[in-house]
Amino acid sequence: MGTVTPLPLAGRTAPQQTGFERTELMRILDLYGRMVAAGHWRDYAMDFHRDAAIFSAFRRASERPEYRIEKRPALRSRQGMWALVSEAGAILKRGDELANVLAPVERKLMKLVSD
Repeated sequence: MGTVTPLPLAGRTAPQQTGFERTELMRILDLYGRMVAAGHWRDYAMDFHRDAAIFSAFRRASERPEYRIEKRPALRSRQGMWALVSEAGAILKRGDELANVLAPVERKLMKLVSD
Protein backbone atom coordinates (compact mmCIF):
# COMPACT_ATOMS: atom_id res chain seq x y z
CA MET A 1 0.00 0.00 0.00
CA GLY A 2 0.96 3.65 0.05
CA THR A 3 2.60 5.76 2.68
CA VAL A 4 0.57 8.40 4.53
CA THR A 5 2.46 11.64 5.10
CA PRO A 6 1.00 13.91 7.78
CA LEU A 7 0.59 17.60 6.99
CA PRO A 8 2.78 19.99 9.00
CA LEU A 9 0.90 21.62 11.89
CA ALA A 10 3.67 23.90 13.16
CA GLY A 11 2.63 26.98 11.15
CA ARG A 12 -1.07 26.72 12.02
CA THR A 13 -1.88 28.69 15.21
CA ALA A 14 -5.32 30.10 14.40
CA PRO A 15 -8.25 27.69 14.43
CA GLN A 16 -9.85 26.82 11.12
CA GLN A 17 -13.29 27.67 12.44
CA THR A 18 -14.77 29.34 15.52
CA GLY A 19 -17.73 27.60 17.12
CA PHE A 20 -19.94 27.59 20.18
CA GLU A 21 -19.23 25.36 23.16
CA ARG A 22 -22.00 23.05 24.28
CA THR A 23 -22.98 25.17 27.31
CA GLU A 24 -23.04 28.36 25.24
CA LEU A 25 -25.19 26.78 22.55
CA MET A 26 -27.56 25.33 25.15
CA ARG A 27 -28.02 28.79 26.68
CA ILE A 28 -28.69 30.39 23.29
CA LEU A 29 -31.07 27.64 22.14
CA ASP A 30 -32.94 27.79 25.47
CA LEU A 31 -33.61 31.50 24.87
CA TYR A 32 -34.55 30.75 21.26
CA GLY A 33 -37.03 28.08 22.37
CA ARG A 34 -38.69 30.42 24.85
CA MET A 35 -38.99 33.15 22.20
CA VAL A 36 -40.55 30.63 19.79
CA ALA A 37 -43.01 29.55 22.50
CA ALA A 38 -43.93 33.21 23.02
CA GLY A 39 -44.60 33.45 19.26
CA HIS A 40 -41.92 36.04 18.54
CA TRP A 41 -39.22 34.12 16.65
CA ARG A 42 -39.76 31.55 13.92
CA ASP A 43 -36.37 30.65 12.48
CA TYR A 44 -32.64 30.73 13.20
CA ALA A 45 -29.34 30.33 11.41
CA MET A 46 -25.79 29.66 12.53
CA ASP A 47 -22.67 30.78 10.69
CA PHE A 48 -19.18 29.60 11.56
CA HIS A 49 -16.22 31.54 10.22
CA ARG A 50 -12.53 31.60 11.02
CA ASP A 51 -12.84 34.59 13.37
CA ALA A 52 -16.50 34.46 14.50
CA ALA A 53 -19.44 32.21 15.28
CA ILE A 54 -22.83 33.86 14.71
CA PHE A 55 -26.34 32.82 15.82
CA SER A 56 -29.09 34.77 14.01
CA ALA A 57 -32.73 34.77 15.14
CA PHE A 58 -35.50 35.68 12.70
CA ARG A 59 -39.11 36.79 13.16
CA ARG A 60 -39.81 35.41 9.69
CA ALA A 61 -37.50 33.42 7.45
CA SER A 62 -37.64 35.97 4.65
CA GLU A 63 -36.38 38.93 6.71
CA ARG A 64 -33.09 40.07 8.12
CA PRO A 65 -32.33 38.61 11.55
CA GLU A 66 -33.87 40.52 14.45
CA TYR A 67 -30.83 39.74 16.61
CA ARG A 68 -27.40 38.28 15.99
CA ILE A 69 -25.40 36.80 18.83
CA GLU A 70 -21.73 36.90 17.86
CA LYS A 71 -18.77 35.19 19.46
CA ARG A 72 -15.41 36.69 18.47
CA PRO A 73 -12.60 35.19 20.60
CA ALA A 74 -10.04 37.69 19.23
CA LEU A 75 -11.87 40.48 21.12
CA ARG A 76 -11.78 38.62 24.45
CA SER A 77 -9.10 40.86 25.98
CA ARG A 78 -10.48 44.12 24.54
CA GLN A 79 -14.24 44.65 24.53
CA GLY A 80 -15.38 41.11 25.30
CA MET A 81 -15.91 38.26 22.90
CA TRP A 82 -19.74 38.31 22.96
CA ALA A 83 -21.88 40.86 21.12
CA LEU A 84 -25.62 41.32 20.63
CA VAL A 85 -26.28 42.98 17.27
CA SER A 86 -29.63 44.47 16.23
CA GLU A 87 -31.41 44.12 12.92
CA ALA A 88 -29.93 47.43 11.74
CA GLY A 89 -26.39 46.29 12.59
CA ALA A 90 -25.95 48.35 15.77
CA ILE A 91 -24.17 46.65 18.64
CA LEU A 92 -26.65 46.64 21.53
CA LYS A 93 -24.48 44.93 24.13
CA ARG A 94 -20.93 43.64 24.34
CA GLY A 95 -19.21 41.73 27.10
CA ASP A 96 -17.29 38.76 28.41
CA GLU A 97 -20.28 36.86 29.78
CA LEU A 98 -22.97 35.42 27.52
CA ALA A 99 -25.66 35.86 30.18
CA ASN A 100 -25.02 39.60 30.41
CA VAL A 101 -25.14 40.00 26.63
CA LEU A 102 -28.44 38.12 26.41
CA ALA A 103 -30.05 40.21 29.19
CA PRO A 104 -31.81 42.73 26.87
CA VAL A 105 -33.49 39.88 24.97
CA GLU A 106 -34.45 38.20 28.26
CA ARG A 107 -36.12 41.44 29.40
CA LYS A 108 -37.99 41.64 26.10
CA LEU A 109 -39.18 38.06 26.64
CA MET A 110 -40.55 38.97 30.06
CA LYS A 111 -42.52 41.83 28.52
CA LEU A 112 -43.89 39.50 25.82
CA VAL A 113 -45.06 36.93 28.36
CA SER A 114 -46.63 39.50 30.70
CA ASP A 115 -48.72 41.15 27.93
